[in-house]
Amino acid sequence: MEQTKRSTFKLLFYLKKNEPKKNGTVAIMGRITIDGKAASFSTKLEITPSNWDLKHGRVPGKSKQALSTNTKLDNIRLRIDKHYEELLKYDGFVTPQKLKLSFLGVGIMEDAILKVFQAHNDDFAKMVAKRERSQSTHNKYKIVYNHLAEFIKLRYLREDMAFKELTSDFIREFDFYLRVDKECTHNTVWVYTMPVLRIVELAIKKGMIRNNPFEDYEITMKEADRGFLLKGDVEKIMLCQLPKKRYELVRDLFVFSCFTGLSYADIKKLKRNNIQNFFDGHQWVISRRKKTDVSSNVRLLEIPKKIIEKYFGTTRNEFVFPVPSNATCNNHITRIMAIAEITAEQKVTFHTARHTFATMVLTAGASLESVQKMMGHTNITTTQIYAKILNEKVGMDMDIVARNLKAMEVSFSAMEEKIAV
Repeated sequence: MEQTKRSTFKLLFYLKKNEPKKNGTVAIMGRITIDGKAASFSTKLEITPSNWDLKHGRVPGKSKQALSTNTKLDNIRLRIDKHYEELLKYDGFVTPQKLKLSFLGVGIMEDAILKVFQAHNDDFAKMVAKRERSQSTHNKYKIVYNHLAEFIKLRYLREDMAFKELTSDFIREFDFYLRVDKECTHNTVWVYTMPVLRIVELAIKKGMIRNNPFEDYEITMKEADRGFLLKGDVEKIMLCQLPKKRYELVRDLFVFSCFTGLSYADIKKLKRNNIQNFFDGHQWVISRRKKTDVSSNVRLLEIPKKIIEKYFGTTRNEFVFPVPSNATCNNHITRIMAIAEITAEQKVTFHTARHTFATMVLTAGASLESVQKMMGHTNITTTQIYAKILNEKVGMDMDIVARNLKAMEVSFSAMEEKIAV
């Protein structure tokens, strides 16, 4: 189907019948014509010649193959139109060969999103090697890169795309791809789209593109329930008899987190020089969070101090604890919960201890600002989530109280009515 954008610009899709494949299909080609001059390119699509509408340059009918192929051809047409407009706007003239190369990314792929993303990941890996950044964050970036590469190949039939080809539809379609094809939850989609947005911001800073194509895309993290243990449950874990020494180590680390709010990563990197005597004469953990690099200062109470003393001299390189892998810790915690006969509404992991710390100290009377400082939150809004959880817990407990006291209320109401009569 020929479509005239300007009096000199035409795009035609046709079949390359002189080179059929072994399965009988032939390649669908595109021909750009400007001022009587032409340039052809492959659309990377194939079809059986008998299923092609020569007059309209499309696949006739409404079969799944017809709809899929026609959609891809329409997308190619839209992208070529976009390249034509940009070349005309910034260069002042367009030739068929110039438009073809622009569409295929030839000569501009130094500024391609996957290439820049991979360079970013390579630099990040060097920082991980120097222990300046987290391996888990690097793993996340690699996962996002793979999802993005797969999406571009599936949706745009390309190995990469130039930044100037990106539109607001690109990030929305990637969002949809993560939700539907990869079956990601909303918060996982948020986690996976954030690196893509940052790569585009990096391209803007480097002058690869002028404007942010994703500026009208918005997504926020949905507030998730944060599981925590009650004070009584923590006491059960502390006092239960464990059958294996390795369970005891994980239990001690978990309890240490319950009384300091330090995450698994922060406990793993904790060194003796992080434990200092502070201005008030007490020992404090003075550190920076591995995840955010925000300072986290926590006074050591007697229980975490005794746990530190217990493992003195069991590690090298001045680390405070011999910490197993996160997966091992979580597996052992599940076993410890069963031994302590604790039933929780949500799955208990090592990170549950951090949430437990926040709720325990807030319940004990600490201010939100103090908890924010101890936990190393960059924003007090994050800390307020725990206060909201506590309020909801109080409300749920009072619902139980109200049900248990219902009989008393009925008796009281009956007595009041009797007196009134």
